[in-house]
Amino acid sequence: MPEVIFPGPEGRLEGRFNPGSRPRAPLAMILHPHPNAGGTMNNRIVQQLYQTFARRGFATLRFNFRGVGKSQGTFDNGIGELSDAAAALDWVQSIHPEAQQTWIAGYSFGAWIGMQLLMRRPEIKGFISIAPPANMYDFTFLAPCPSSGIIIQGTADEVVTPTAVQKLVDKLRTQKHITIHHDEINGANHFFAAEQVELMASVDKYLDYRLNQ
Repeated sequence: MPEVIFPGPEGRLEGRFNPGSRPRAPLAMILHPHPNAGGTMNNRIVQQLYQTFARRGFATLRFNFRGVGKSQGTFDNGIGELSDAAAALDWVQSIHPEAQQTWIAGYSFGAWIGMQLLMRRPEIKGFISIAPPANMYDFTFLAPCPSSGIIIQGTADEVVTPTAVQKLVDKLRTQKHITIHHDEINGANHFFAAEQVELMASVDKYLDYRLNQ
């Protein structure tokens, strides 16, 4: 799990990188929760997602948005953080230019940034969005959503309302040529405090389904 430093729009960005297991290994990038709420690349759900993709042989990157940890810059309300994510994807693609596919996974604020990145980067073929903050941020940019993926939500989430996420899922499911899976983790709050095993089982089940197609 080597530490990496790579250039971002506002200076260096700090990350952890697991090289792929083969030359054309797929890529995965994991995006962390809101920096102003203590979100970092060391968030336990971010680390679990990172380990899940690394175990499957992906070239996997998690990194700190600007102003977090050793990453330079200051919080930019999502605009700069989207630029950070694009720069991070550029960096990992420069190391694995022949990757057979690219995935993005994000948790909370990171899910919002990740789904914006989908719209900019047609090479992203799959996404995992955990508790996307559909009641806090505008998701109308997903018009249409270019990739299939899964949205996972806790039924007892006190930060991101399950009804707002359901509306987002329903809207995305009206689009052709993509499939949106939606898992609800019964009793889980925004932090999946006691349901991390169930959360990661949902992720693994979905990856098994997609990667075996």
